[in-house]
Amino acid sequence: MLAACLLGCCLLGGCSSARSATPPALRLERADLVQVARQLRAIAPAALGEAQATKAAWPHVANGLRAQLRPYGRALVAAAAARAAALRLPALFGEHEAAALTGPGAGLAGSFRGFSLLSTRGWQLIAAAVAQSLRPHSRAASFARTNVALYIESVYDAHYTLAQLGKQLQRAYEKLGGGEGFRSALAPREVAALAAQYSEANFRLHPHPGVKLGS
Repeated sequence: MLAACLLGCCLLGGCSSARSATPPALRLERADLVQVARQLRAIAPAALGEAQATKAAWPHVANGLRAQLRPYGRALVAAAAARAAALRLPALFGEHEAAALTGPGAGLAGSFRGFSLLSTRGWQLIAAAVAQSLRPHSRAASFARTNVALYIESVYDAHYTLAQLGKQLQRAYEKLGGGEGFRSALAPREVAALAAQYSEANFRLHPHPGVKLGS
């Protein structure tokens, strides 16, 4: 859970509260949260599609690669890797652009960026490990089985991070004034819809990884 914890800390740092912020700063934080919410809404279908592909493949890798995967399992892993690689990070969530965001919107953008990077890289390396496992007695296959736990954990942590994003968005929205503060710019029903999408039901993976590094 280390990666998820590190990513979650982004939301807590550098964010002024609605009570202590000056009116101009508060307006800026609200405007940034509105922009982030719009981008989260736009990217939600792709993120949910990636999560569906990940959930289909997850049971085949959650406990490591102790034996060769059958063709069906390999196809699911390949599909999950392809869906993760196809995710296109919104420009606003890029490292350079997100640095200009203020308030909790910056943390939310960073969390989504972390999800995208961790999941894409994790599935890429899991797929490579699966390919190596087809040569069971090779040194590369042994190395892949030994280190695949790192990649599996990164995929789990990526989706755990996104499973918390909806709740974090709701807290940020209320912190900055809720419906009364945002008015027509971001209605409570819009925030509730996003929270329902970026939820544990949609992104949390089960079971928890059952393999540790070196096992």
